[in-house]
Amino acid sequence: MEYFHVRFFRKITPSLVGLNHPKLNIMTVQTLPFSNLIEIDRRSATPVFRQIANGLMNLIRSGKLRPGYQLPASREMAGMMKLNRTTIVAAYEELRIQGWTEVVGKKGMFVSKQLPVINPKTFKAAALDGSVSSEKPDFYRQVSFTRPPFQELKPYQLIINDGYPDQRIAPLNSIFNRYKALLSRAYLHGMLMTGNSAGSLALRTELAAFLSKTRALSIGSENVLVTHGAQLAIFTAASMVLKPGSRVIVGDLNYVLADKLFEQLGATLIKVKVDQHGMDVDEVERICNDSRPDLLYIIPHHHHPTTVTLSAERRMKLLDLIRRYKLPVIEDDYDYDFHYENSPILPLASADHQGYVLYIGSISKTLAPTIRLGYLIGSEDFIWQASKLKQLVEIRGDVLFEESVAQLFSTGEMQRHIRRSVKLYRQRRDQFCDLLAASIGDMAHFTVPQGGMAVWTTFDMEYSIPELSKRLAVKGIYMNDGSLYRYNNDVNGIRLGFASLTDEEVLKFTKALKEVK
Repeated sequence: MEYFHVRFFRKITPSLVGLNHPKLNIMTVQTLPFSNLIEIDRRSATPVFRQIANGLMNLIRSGKLRPGYQLPASREMAGMMKLNRTTIVAAYEELRIQGWTEVVGKKGMFVSKQLPVINPKTFKAAALDGSVSSEKPDFYRQVSFTRPPFQELKPYQLIINDGYPDQRIAPLNSIFNRYKALLSRAYLHGMLMTGNSAGSLALRTELAAFLSKTRALSIGSENVLVTHGAQLAIFTAASMVLKPGSRVIVGDLNYVLADKLFEQLGATLIKVKVDQHGMDVDEVERICNDSRPDLLYIIPHHHHPTTVTLSAERRMKLLDLIRRYKLPVIEDDYDYDFHYENSPILPLASADHQGYVLYIGSISKTLAPTIRLGYLIGSEDFIWQASKLKQLVEIRGDVLFEESVAQLFSTGEMQRHIRRSVKLYRQRRDQFCDLLAASIGDMAHFTVPQGGMAVWTTFDMEYSIPELSKRLAVKGIYMNDGSLYRYNNDVNGIRLGFASLTDEEVLKFTKALKEVK
């Protein structure tokens, strides 16, 4: 519904004629200076009669036109507004249809005593006497997060993120242009209504070919499930495996949203040490010897948050454990393509794992965080079942968008973008680490990452990351306070993303960090 802007003037005392007023017992017609109170814009696309109706609605809302009072006759109102009487009749009819006014016999049009105004209701629980209760309803499950105090968001000149790509260099225009072109093709309209919940066939086919070539995965389109981001892929895979009471092996330092997700599904976390060579596989073996867990979640490349890579020796032993104990595994390989020193080791999913490894990747990490696309790789039957589970939450994805991204792969533009990005991000990593060491080398420690988009930086215990974050905020720079990674008293670290920062932005950040330390 459109509302017309109303000017507010001093209240005019109405003349009294007509209708029986409940208190005065006389007839009351409000003859306000309507031509001054209701502004008409003849250049507007809104018809004049509707502008009149909207203006009168606003006068009723503001109390200037009161319930039970009579409006001027249509001929009189037309004279006051210098409009055709037909326009006023149409406006009055619009008010009547919407319930703002009512016709009383042959007396005329009156403001309704039961106005169609929706009064907002509180979501707070009501006590028996109708007052707001201090008790909270507890019919829903709680998510295992600590609720922070409300903070009003403020604009920042510079944001240091967790490790995201630079969307300024991504081929987003190619996606949008392809999307517009596909939108005009009539034969695709049926696909919009009947698309497979596993995702666009074109994108699944291109992903299968790309992953087979770059990661040695022996898969076809039937092994690929496309999701809105890798997080949804983790959720889908975990939901297929876990139930309340399940046990999941995770790193002692781990991707926190995965941990929270497993706990929300009712699982218990078994934490295993992660060192400079990745997860301690010997400890995984000891756990399996005692009682095989229901799932292992591992990030073998550029572990989150520490950025370390699972060594080749540990990888081989872990594959043996997977086969021996029939251990289901979620392998989160969110930024495999971004390796700078040498060729990355192949994923666990590329080896003989007898179908127990579920492989997850992200297109968002390749293009831009706003491009919410990820994928889950598994056996044909698992993916079919997972697509039916996904369908319960999301009937189908954006088919045209997925088709548009598929074209990036089919034309080779995605592959060229990855090669350019790897070269650029390596340069940015080197500059970032050099300047970071120069600015805070006396108070923090880090290892130059072999890949990925962030540097895991641990500060000496006497330095407070939350305090540094506050001081940087005063300078217009956002850096998170490290609370996501503060699992125990031994951790005083933070991920500092470098891939999305230009040389000038890196210099600005490291200079400011040096000033506030």
